[in-house]
Amino acid sequence: MVSKTSLWIGTAALVAVPALLLDAQQAAGVKIPLGLTTIIWPKDNAYSAAKADLGRLLYYDKRISGDGTLSCATCHDPKKGFTDQAPVSTGIRGQKGPISAPTVINRAYGLLQFWDGRAATLEAQAVGPMANPIEMGNTHANVVKTLRGIAGYRSKFKAVFGTEEFTLDHIAKAIATFERTVLSGDAPYDRYKAGNKAAMTTAQVRGMDVYFNKAKCDKCHEGPNFTLNAFHNLGIGQDKATPEEGRFAVTKDPSHFGQFKTPTLREIEHTFPYMHDGSLKTLEEVVEFYDKGGIKNKNLDEEMKPLKLTPPQKADLVAFMKALSGRGWQHLTEPKEFPQ
Repeated sequence: MVSKTSLWIGTAALVAVPALLLDAQQAAGVKIPLGLTTIIWPKDNAYSAAKADLGRLLYYDKRISGDGTLSCATCHDPKKGFTDQAPVSTGIRGQKGPISAPTVINRAYGLLQFWDGRAATLEAQAVGPMANPIEMGNTHANVVKTLRGIAGYRSKFKAVFGTEEFTLDHIAKAIATFERTVLSGDAPYDRYKAGNKAAMTTAQVRGMDVYFNKAKCDKCHEGPNFTLNAFHNLGIGQDKATPEEGRFAVTKDPSHFGQFKTPTLREIEHTFPYMHDGSLKTLEEVVEFYDKGGIKNKNLDEEMKPLKLTPPQKADLVAFMKALSGRGWQHLTEPKEFPQ
Protein backbone atom coordinates (compact mmCIF):
# COMPACT_ATOMS: atom_id res chain seq x y z
CA MET A 1 0.00 0.00 0.00
CA VAL A 2 1.32 3.45 -0.88
CA SER A 3 0.39 6.88 0.35
CA LYS A 4 -1.97 9.24 -1.43
CA THR A 5 1.04 11.38 -2.25
CA SER A 6 2.75 8.49 -3.99
CA LEU A 7 -0.35 7.64 -5.97
CA TRP A 8 -0.57 11.24 -7.10
CA ILE A 9 2.93 11.33 -8.58
CA GLY A 10 2.46 7.96 -10.26
CA THR A 11 -0.28 9.51 -12.36
CA ALA A 12 1.04 13.05 -12.65
CA ALA A 13 4.49 12.06 -13.84
CA LEU A 14 3.05 10.07 -16.70
CA VAL A 15 0.72 12.90 -17.61
CA ALA A 16 3.63 15.33 -17.49
CA VAL A 17 5.62 13.61 -20.24
CA PRO A 18 3.14 12.42 -22.90
CA ALA A 19 5.22 13.99 -25.68
CA LEU A 20 8.25 11.91 -24.73
CA LEU A 21 7.70 8.77 -26.78
CA LEU A 22 9.54 6.00 -25.06
CA ASP A 23 11.59 3.21 -26.56
CA ALA A 24 12.19 0.25 -24.27
CA GLN A 25 14.94 -1.27 -26.42
CA GLN A 26 18.13 -1.63 -24.43
CA ALA A 27 21.05 0.23 -25.96
CA ALA A 28 23.90 -1.96 -27.06
CA GLY A 29 27.08 -1.09 -25.24
CA VAL A 30 25.45 0.11 -22.01
CA LYS A 31 25.94 -2.57 -19.39
CA ILE A 32 23.06 -2.68 -16.92
CA PRO A 33 24.37 -3.70 -13.48
CA LEU A 34 22.71 -6.51 -11.53
CA GLY A 35 19.50 -5.41 -9.84
CA LEU A 36 18.55 -2.66 -12.29
CA THR A 37 16.05 -2.77 -15.12
CA THR A 38 16.42 -1.92 -18.80
CA ILE A 39 16.91 1.78 -19.50
CA ILE A 40 14.01 3.38 -21.33
CA TRP A 41 15.54 5.64 -23.97
CA PRO A 42 13.52 8.49 -25.52
CA LYS A 43 12.68 7.80 -29.15
CA ASP A 44 13.84 11.31 -30.02
CA ASN A 45 17.15 10.76 -28.24
CA ALA A 46 18.24 7.19 -28.87
CA TYR A 47 21.53 5.97 -27.45
CA SER A 48 24.77 5.89 -29.35
CA ALA A 49 28.26 5.51 -27.95
CA ALA A 50 29.42 8.59 -29.88
CA LYS A 51 26.60 10.68 -28.41
CA ALA A 52 27.40 9.49 -24.87
CA ASP A 53 31.09 10.32 -25.41
CA LEU A 54 30.14 13.80 -26.63
CA GLY A 55 27.89 14.25 -23.62
CA ARG A 56 30.75 13.24 -21.31
CA LEU A 57 32.95 15.96 -22.80
CA LEU A 58 30.22 18.57 -22.39
CA TYR A 59 29.47 17.40 -18.84
CA TYR A 60 33.04 18.13 -17.76
CA ASP A 61 33.70 21.21 -19.91
CA LYS A 62 33.91 24.42 -17.85
CA ARG A 63 33.55 26.57 -20.95
CA ILE A 64 29.80 26.04 -20.65
CA SER A 65 29.69 28.36 -17.63
CA GLY A 66 29.61 32.14 -17.85
CA ASP A 67 33.19 32.64 -16.69
CA GLY A 68 34.71 29.28 -17.60
CA THR A 69 35.11 28.11 -14.00
CA LEU A 70 32.28 25.60 -13.58
CA SER A 71 31.10 22.43 -15.28
CA CYS A 72 28.25 20.04 -14.59
CA ALA A 73 30.80 17.92 -12.73
CA THR A 74 31.58 20.77 -10.33
CA CYS A 75 28.37 20.09 -8.42
CA HIS A 76 27.90 16.50 -9.60
CA ASP A 77 31.39 15.12 -9.14
CA PRO A 78 32.02 11.40 -9.83
CA LYS A 79 34.61 11.40 -7.06
CA LYS A 80 31.81 12.35 -4.65
CA GLY A 81 29.05 10.03 -5.80
CA PHE A 82 28.07 12.49 -8.54
CA THR A 83 27.21 15.15 -5.94
CA ASP A 84 29.44 17.77 -4.29
CA GLN A 85 28.94 16.42 -0.75
CA ALA A 86 28.04 19.91 0.45
CA PRO A 87 24.86 21.11 2.20
CA VAL A 88 24.24 23.53 -0.67
CA SER A 89 26.17 24.01 -3.88
CA THR A 90 28.53 26.85 -4.74
CA GLY A 91 27.93 28.49 -8.10
CA ILE A 92 29.52 31.20 -10.19
CA ARG A 93 31.43 33.91 -8.29
CA GLY A 94 31.11 31.88 -5.07
CA GLN A 95 27.36 32.26 -4.82
CA LYS A 96 25.54 29.72 -2.66
CA GLY A 97 22.46 27.96 -3.97
CA PRO A 98 19.44 27.13 -1.79
CA ILE A 99 19.54 23.32 -2.16
CA SER A 100 21.83 20.32 -2.03
CA ALA A 101 22.95 18.92 -5.39
CA PRO A 102 21.19 15.58 -6.00
CA THR A 103 23.16 12.70 -7.45
CA VAL A 104 23.14 11.98 -11.17
CA ILE A 105 23.43 8.26 -10.44
CA ASN A 106 20.49 6.27 -11.84
CA ARG A 107 18.66 9.37 -13.09
CA ALA A 108 17.97 7.24 -16.16
CA TYR A 109 15.19 5.75 -14.04
CA GLY A 110 13.86 9.08 -12.82
CA LEU A 111 10.67 10.77 -13.94
CA LEU A 112 10.43 14.47 -13.14
CA GLN A 113 13.77 16.19 -12.48
CA PHE A 114 15.03 18.62 -9.81
CA TRP A 115 13.93 18.46 -6.17
CA ASP A 116 10.64 20.17 -7.06
CA GLY A 117 10.10 18.26 -10.32
CA ARG A 118 10.03 21.35 -12.53
CA ALA A 119 11.76 19.63 -15.46
CA ALA A 120 9.84 16.90 -17.27
CA THR A 121 12.92 15.26 -18.80
CA LEU A 122 16.60 14.76 -18.19
CA GLU A 123 17.24 16.79 -21.34
CA ALA A 124 15.34 19.76 -19.87
CA GLN A 125 17.20 19.42 -16.60
CA ALA A 126 20.62 19.31 -18.25
CA VAL A 127 20.41 22.85 -19.59
CA GLY A 128 18.69 24.46 -16.62
CA PRO A 129 21.78 25.23 -14.50
CA MET A 130 23.58 26.80 -17.47
CA ALA A 131 21.29 29.84 -17.48
CA ASN A 132 20.77 30.03 -13.72
CA PRO A 133 22.44 33.25 -12.50
CA ILE A 134 23.67 31.69 -9.25
CA GLU A 135 24.72 28.37 -10.76
CA MET A 136 26.63 28.50 -14.06
CA GLY A 137 25.67 32.12 -14.79
CA ASN A 138 25.53 31.86 -18.58
CA THR A 139 22.83 32.24 -21.23
CA HIS A 140 21.71 29.45 -23.49
CA ALA A 141 22.50 31.55 -26.55
CA ASN A 142 26.05 32.11 -25.35
CA VAL A 143 26.54 28.43 -24.54
CA VAL A 144 25.66 27.54 -28.14
CA LYS A 145 27.82 30.37 -29.51
CA THR A 146 30.82 29.36 -27.39
CA LEU A 147 30.66 25.70 -28.35
CA ARG A 148 30.05 26.44 -32.04
CA GLY A 149 33.24 28.51 -31.95
CA ILE A 150 35.25 25.40 -31.09
CA ALA A 151 36.20 23.47 -34.24
CA GLY A 152 36.59 20.22 -32.34
CA TYR A 153 33.02 20.39 -31.09
CA ARG A 154 31.66 21.29 -34.51
CA SER A 155 33.13 18.11 -35.97
CA LYS A 156 31.84 15.97 -33.12
CA PHE A 157 28.30 17.37 -33.35
CA LYS A 158 28.48 16.81 -37.10
CA ALA A 159 29.36 13.17 -36.56
CA VAL A 160 26.60 12.61 -33.97
CA PHE A 161 23.76 14.83 -35.16
CA GLY A 162 24.65 15.47 -38.79
CA THR A 163 25.16 19.23 -38.46
CA GLU A 164 27.78 21.70 -37.32
CA GLU A 165 25.00 24.24 -36.71
CA PHE A 166 23.95 22.43 -33.55
CA THR A 167 21.41 23.89 -31.14
CA LEU A 168 20.77 23.87 -27.41
CA ASP A 169 18.53 20.86 -27.98
CA HIS A 170 21.47 18.89 -29.39
CA ILE A 171 23.63 19.87 -26.42
CA ALA A 172 20.90 18.77 -24.00
CA LYS A 173 20.47 15.43 -25.76
CA ALA A 174 24.18 14.68 -25.64
CA ILE A 175 24.54 15.48 -21.94
CA ALA A 176 21.38 13.54 -21.05
CA THR A 177 22.62 10.53 -23.00
CA PHE A 178 25.84 10.50 -21.00
CA GLU A 179 23.94 10.94 -17.74
CA ARG A 180 21.73 7.94 -18.53
CA THR A 181 24.86 5.79 -18.51
CA VAL A 182 25.69 6.79 -14.91
CA LEU A 183 24.41 3.67 -13.18
CA SER A 184 24.75 1.93 -9.84
CA GLY A 185 23.69 -1.65 -9.18
CA ASP A 186 25.37 -4.97 -8.39
CA ALA A 187 25.47 -3.94 -4.75
CA PRO A 188 25.78 -6.43 -1.88
CA TYR A 189 21.97 -6.29 -1.62
CA ASP A 190 21.58 -7.25 -5.30
CA ARG A 191 24.03 -10.12 -4.99
CA TYR A 192 22.28 -11.30 -1.82
CA LYS A 193 18.90 -11.26 -3.56
CA ALA A 194 20.44 -13.14 -6.50
CA GLY A 195 21.37 -16.01 -4.18
CA ASN A 196 24.75 -15.10 -2.69
CA LYS A 197 23.83 -15.18 1.00
CA ALA A 198 27.37 -14.19 1.97
CA ALA A 199 27.10 -10.88 0.10
CA MET A 200 25.64 -9.00 3.07
CA THR A 201 26.81 -8.96 6.67
CA THR A 202 24.64 -10.25 9.50
CA ALA A 203 23.90 -6.67 10.54
CA GLN A 204 22.88 -5.77 6.99
CA VAL A 205 20.52 -8.75 6.81
CA ARG A 206 18.92 -7.66 10.08
CA GLY A 207 18.76 -4.12 8.74
CA MET A 208 16.98 -5.35 5.63
CA ASP A 209 14.26 -6.76 7.87
CA VAL A 210 13.98 -3.44 9.69
CA TYR A 211 13.83 -1.59 6.36
CA PHE A 212 11.06 -3.66 4.80
CA ASN A 213 9.09 -4.94 7.79
CA LYS A 214 9.54 -2.66 10.81
CA ALA A 215 10.23 0.83 9.44
CA LYS A 216 8.57 0.06 6.07
CA CYS A 217 10.93 2.43 4.26
CA ASP A 218 9.88 0.84 0.98
CA LYS A 219 6.57 2.68 1.04
CA CYS A 220 8.52 5.56 -0.51
CA HIS A 221 11.93 4.05 -1.31
CA GLU A 222 10.84 1.01 -3.31
CA GLY A 223 11.65 -0.87 -6.47
CA PRO A 224 15.00 -1.52 -8.18
CA ASN A 225 16.10 2.10 -7.75
CA PHE A 226 14.78 2.43 -4.19
CA THR A 227 12.49 5.36 -4.93
CA LEU A 228 8.87 5.67 -5.96
CA ASN A 229 9.77 8.86 -7.86
CA ALA A 230 7.23 10.60 -5.65
CA PHE A 231 7.13 13.89 -3.78
CA HIS A 232 6.65 13.93 -0.02
CA ASN A 233 6.45 16.41 2.81
CA LEU A 234 8.73 15.27 5.64
CA GLY A 235 8.65 18.64 7.39
CA ILE A 236 12.15 19.63 6.26
CA GLY A 237 12.13 23.39 5.73
CA GLN A 238 8.64 23.79 7.17
CA ASP A 239 9.85 25.07 10.54
CA LYS A 240 11.59 28.08 8.99
CA ALA A 241 10.26 31.62 9.30
CA THR A 242 9.38 31.38 5.61
CA PRO A 243 8.48 27.72 4.95
CA GLU A 244 9.89 26.20 1.78
CA GLU A 245 7.37 25.71 -1.04
CA GLY A 246 8.80 22.61 -2.72
CA ARG A 247 6.51 21.05 -5.31
CA PHE A 248 3.90 23.78 -4.72
CA ALA A 249 6.15 26.25 -6.58
CA VAL A 250 5.51 24.21 -9.74
CA THR A 251 1.93 22.98 -9.38
CA LYS A 252 0.39 25.73 -7.22
CA ASP A 253 -1.62 22.98 -5.54
CA PRO A 254 -1.80 23.81 -1.80
CA SER A 255 -1.63 20.12 -0.90
CA HIS A 256 1.85 19.96 -2.48
CA PHE A 257 3.32 22.68 -0.26
CA GLY A 258 6.55 21.48 1.32
CA GLN A 259 6.84 18.34 -0.81
CA PHE A 260 10.21 17.40 -2.28
CA LYS A 261 11.27 14.50 -4.47
CA THR A 262 12.16 11.21 -2.85
CA PRO A 263 15.73 10.40 -3.93
CA THR A 264 17.20 7.01 -4.70
CA LEU A 265 18.93 5.21 -1.86
CA ARG A 266 21.46 3.72 -4.24
CA GLU A 267 24.95 4.94 -3.18
CA ILE A 268 23.34 6.77 -0.27
CA GLU A 269 26.46 6.46 1.91
CA HIS A 270 28.40 8.49 -0.68
CA THR A 271 25.83 11.22 -1.38
CA PHE A 272 25.83 13.01 1.95
CA PRO A 273 24.68 15.36 3.38
CA TYR A 274 21.02 14.46 3.21
CA MET A 275 17.63 15.99 2.45
CA HIS A 276 17.04 18.67 -0.17
CA ASP A 277 18.74 21.30 1.98
CA GLY A 278 21.64 19.15 3.15
CA SER A 279 20.56 19.68 6.75
CA LEU A 280 21.29 16.14 7.97
CA LYS A 281 24.96 15.21 7.92
CA THR A 282 24.92 11.46 8.47
CA LEU A 283 22.74 8.43 7.87
CA GLU A 284 22.46 8.10 11.62
CA GLU A 285 20.89 11.57 11.75
CA VAL A 286 18.52 10.61 8.95
CA VAL A 287 17.35 7.53 10.82
CA GLU A 288 16.82 9.58 13.99
CA PHE A 289 14.79 12.12 12.00
CA TYR A 290 12.48 9.44 10.63
CA ASP A 291 12.30 7.68 13.98
CA LYS A 292 10.84 10.88 15.47
CA GLY A 293 8.27 11.14 12.70
CA GLY A 294 9.60 14.18 10.87
CA ILE A 295 8.64 17.80 11.54
CA LYS A 296 4.96 18.44 12.09
CA ASN A 297 3.15 20.73 9.66
CA LYS A 298 -0.24 20.80 7.94
CA ASN A 299 0.97 18.83 4.90
CA LEU A 300 3.11 16.25 6.71
CA ASP A 301 2.96 13.00 4.73
CA GLU A 302 0.56 10.45 6.20
CA GLU A 303 3.35 7.85 6.37
CA MET A 304 5.52 10.04 8.61
CA LYS A 305 4.95 8.57 12.05
CA PRO A 306 7.33 7.76 14.93
CA LEU A 307 9.03 4.42 14.22
CA LYS A 308 10.08 3.58 17.79
CA LEU A 309 13.21 1.77 16.68
CA THR A 310 15.71 0.46 19.22
CA PRO A 311 19.36 1.57 19.03
CA PRO A 312 20.42 -1.81 17.57
CA GLN A 313 17.66 -1.59 14.94
CA LYS A 314 18.81 1.90 13.99
CA ALA A 315 22.41 0.71 13.60
CA ASP A 316 21.30 -2.26 11.51
CA LEU A 317 19.19 -0.03 9.28
CA VAL A 318 22.20 2.19 8.56
CA ALA A 319 24.27 -0.93 7.83
CA PHE A 320 21.64 -2.11 5.33
CA MET A 321 21.62 1.21 3.49
CA LYS A 322 25.36 0.87 3.02
CA ALA A 323 24.66 -2.47 1.31
CA LEU A 324 23.09 -0.42 -1.50
CA SER A 325 26.48 0.90 -2.61
CA GLY A 326 27.29 -0.86 -5.84
CA ARG A 327 29.14 -0.74 -9.13
CA GLY A 328 28.67 0.66 -12.60
CA TRP A 329 29.71 4.33 -12.28
CA GLN A 330 33.21 4.33 -10.83
CA HIS A 331 34.89 4.09 -14.25
CA LEU A 332 33.44 7.43 -15.37
CA THR A 333 36.25 9.94 -15.04
CA GLU A 334 37.12 13.37 -16.37
CA PRO A 335 38.44 13.49 -19.96
CA LYS A 336 42.16 14.14 -20.20
CA GLU A 337 41.62 16.63 -23.03
CA PHE A 338 38.76 18.58 -24.55
CA PRO A 339 37.90 19.63 -28.11
CA GLN A 340 39.81 22.69 -29.35
